[in-house]
Amino acid sequence: MTQIALPLSHRNAADPDRIVVGNANRGVIDALGDPSRWPFHTAILAGPPRSGKSLLGRWFAAQGRGEVLDGADQMDETDLFHRWNRAQENGQALLLITDGGAEGAGWTIALPDLRSRLGAALHLEIGAPDDAMVADLIEALAAQRALALGEGALTYLLPRATRSFASIERLVVTIDRLSLERKAPATLSIWRDALDAVHGAQQPRLL
Repeated sequence: MTQIALPLSHRNAADPDRIVVGNANRGVIDALGDPSRWPFHTAILAGPPRSGKSLLGRWFAAQGRGEVLDGADQMDETDLFHRWNRAQENGQALLLITDGGAEGAGWTIALPDLRSRLGAALHLEIGAPDDAMVADLIEALAAQRALALGEGALTYLLPRATRSFASIERLVVTIDRLSLERKAPATLSIWRDALDAVHGAQQPRLL
């Protein structure tokens, strides 16, 4: 499993501030590593819920590479425009994190000057995780909760889990909850019931 630890304090391997690296975010991480290549030293980071956008922003800030504005699409546009201008004057990289998607995909900017400047920024987006990353995410999330998934868990869960960061997190949380409620180890019956709880009992089931 490949992870990036946020260099904010001494942390252990199961810390929630470790970022799982995979197909969905490797290109984003590479781009964040070299803000000197960003147009106008500005990048906009978008991605699905629970995909680690804020964690990546904290990692970027901890490297001392530039300023991070998380939730930029919710900010006052005039204030955001001034922050952009100040970053340009200081020669500072500016990373904008948005829940609304990249410009043109959910973030509508009314202020023309801001719209034109951010339209020229580097647009980064976290994608959907592939099988290898889903496996790493399940293992990392289980480790954070000190949850032993049991032998064969990934073989069973991987073909049935939705390729969604939020859904994968809910699945692991549900397995942990059911295991604690039943005072039983996480084995087949719990994996199956957790999948039903997260995806619905009517979901097609693989044999």
